Amino acid sequence: MNRTLLALALLAAASPLAAQSPSTPAAASGKQPFTVERSWQIQRIGNPTISPDGARIVAPVTRFEMKEDRGYTDLWIWNRDGSGQRAFTTHAAGDSAPVFSPDGRFIAFTSQREDDKAPQLYVISVDGGEARRLTTLATGVQSPKWFPDGSRIAFVSRVFDDLPLAEQGKRLEERAASKMTARVWDGAPVTAWDQYLDEREFHVFAVPAQGGDVQALTQPTGLELPRAAVQGTDSLFAIAPDGRELAFVADSDPARNVVNNDVFTVALGAKDAKNHTEANKANDGNPLYSPDGRYLSFVQQRIKGFYADKGRLMLMDRRGGGITEQFTTWDRSADGLVWGNDSRRLWGAIDDAGTVRVYELPLNGTPRAVTGQPSVGGLALAKDGTLVGLRQTFVEPPTLVRINPRNGETTKLSTINDELLANTDFGTYESVTYTGANGQPIQMWVNYPPGFDKSRKYPFFMLIHGGPHNAITNGMSFRWNAQVFGSWGYVTAWPNFHGSSGFGQAFTDSINPNWADKPYEDVIKAAEWFKAQPWIDDTRMVAGGGSYGGYLTSIILGREHPFRALVAHAKVYNLYTQYAADFAVEMPRFGGFWEPDNREMIARTSPHYHAANFKAPTLVIHGQLDYRVPVNHGQELYQTLLMKGVPTRYVYFPNENHWILKPQNSVFWYQQVQKWFEEHNAPKAD
Repeated sequence: MNRTLLALALLAAASPLAAQSPSTPAAASGKQPFTVERSWQIQRIGNPTISPDGARIVAPVTRFEMKEDRGYTDLWIWNRDGSGQRAFTTHAAGDSAPVFSPDGRFIAFTSQREDDKAPQLYVISVDGGEARRLTTLATGVQSPKWFPDGSRIAFVSRVFDDLPLAEQGKRLEERAASKMTARVWDGAPVTAWDQYLDEREFHVFAVPAQGGDVQALTQPTGLELPRAAVQGTDSLFAIAPDGRELAFVADSDPARNVVNNDVFTVALGAKDAKNHTEANKANDGNPLYSPDGRYLSFVQQRIKGFYADKGRLMLMDRRGGGITEQFTTWDRSADGLVWGNDSRRLWGAIDDAGTVRVYELPLNGTPRAVTGQPSVGGLALAKDGTLVGLRQTFVEPPTLVRINPRNGETTKLSTINDELLANTDFGTYESVTYTGANGQPIQMWVNYPPGFDKSRKYPFFMLIHGGPHNAITNGMSFRWNAQVFGSWGYVTAWPNFHGSSGFGQAFTDSINPNWADKPYEDVIKAAEWFKAQPWIDDTRMVAGGGSYGGYLTSIILGREHPFRALVAHAKVYNLYTQYAADFAVEMPRFGGFWEPDNREMIARTSPHYHAANFKAPTLVIHGQLDYRVPVNHGQELYQTLLMKGVPTRYVYFPNENHWILKPQNSVFWYQQVQKWFEEHNAPKAD
């Protein structure tokens, strides 16, 4: 049997529901190990909404049925004092995006029920009963927001701009039935994450809270919300407190191949929108009105084509006072923002040195970190000042908490996962700092397996995060979960190498345009740190990552390293062919590959140029629907390894995108990684 057929046979032989291998360490104290199957038993809480009086909190909760290979999302409700929690909706359809009415009597949400062909807008009384459907749009509904007087609800739908709403469904049906399937583009973007984009546009609409005709709010302006916003539109529009004005984000020149999102405002019912950020050629976004209506805040970047430029908090005085930047010397990005009720401050969930902290951002003062090491985000604020959010760590999934805004203390409200977690054998974790490239300190999260004993020796798995311009923060990821790897007996580490966010803009920008050298050195120095620990078996070290983490893994593959085996998932392997990615529209900052000054850099930093040095056994994983890093990268690396005679295997998911999101595929992914390590990182015989 040739190697390709052997690889296919190995894939076919493993059931997605198979148990963990016998090499999984036994759980201590009768508890169950945190296997990947167990991770899918955790109910996942989404961002909360809070009633105006602060008495009740509602959030979507998703549970997964492994045999059905799908999730079910219901709305749950909690009392502020922690006295109770219950499922508020129990419909077989997924209910999501809840938001309280201004009087607190109703909850608007989206769902696809009965004969709905796409998610629609529903309203239900907080006292229960049947939900009322307000829309029947063939193009669906997302991101509902109440008008301040409760008379209407705004939402976003992705529509054909040349058709009335009533005719949208007919065109969708015609396209689905047509034998001619070609599409034509005159500019970017062509793809976004996992889908090809057509000419449909995201627009804001409104519908009366009692039902009725849908009104177009942004279509009359001739502007559209960013077309590539397929992952969510919540932060792209806001309604003024008096209900007379809409702020929204649009690309000021969508015909170009470089995105320049600006913040616009338009009087409700008018056609002429005003661009407030025309002078800035980089992106502006996340508009928010202060409760008193005086200010419009937004987040501004200054470097065109650089998604990880610092997000500056900007403040527009609507009384004619102009636009000012807040906290000019603060070296963090404004994110996860909500206005304080006094209109004198905002609260933010800020990426900060390896965690997500709640910050107070006073207009006349300096930013103040409120919470500590656990990550806290998904903030929601009631009119009475009650602040809630989601707390998480490497061993705690997102958990609804009440936050004391003075001292950052959190009070746990949700207990839906408590029984499962209490019977799970987790390991421990800590933050470590070591010396990396250029002698600079590098923060790193270390996760230890259950029952960790410093008198023993453990295999080591170096986890390499994606981005590159983000950080691994203290939270429970359900992909590349360090505690799952710990259940196999591995010590794992997430180094926040050069280029990571949350450590200052200079650190984030320090790897541009050379994405390879400093992060590579940081990872190797982290490996050296672990080799020096008496509890690490330095003959059993492996590494891997996804996206940029897969890119850096491929860089490591072509350079000196101490790892016996590698895992490269959704990796950028060839910087030339990465021009096919949806991300390519953000690359002009670094110039084109055809420019003479860039050729030497690409030759140094594109992994495919260093294939002559490939030696380490490498597991290659990719999804067909990955348009962030197109699937050819996986096939190019895999077939290069085959031709060189390097041990390799290709795991291909025809129905996954940049991430492996389906329950059974996720289980299979972990099984294949574990099997690869059992084959190539087993203890050496004496």
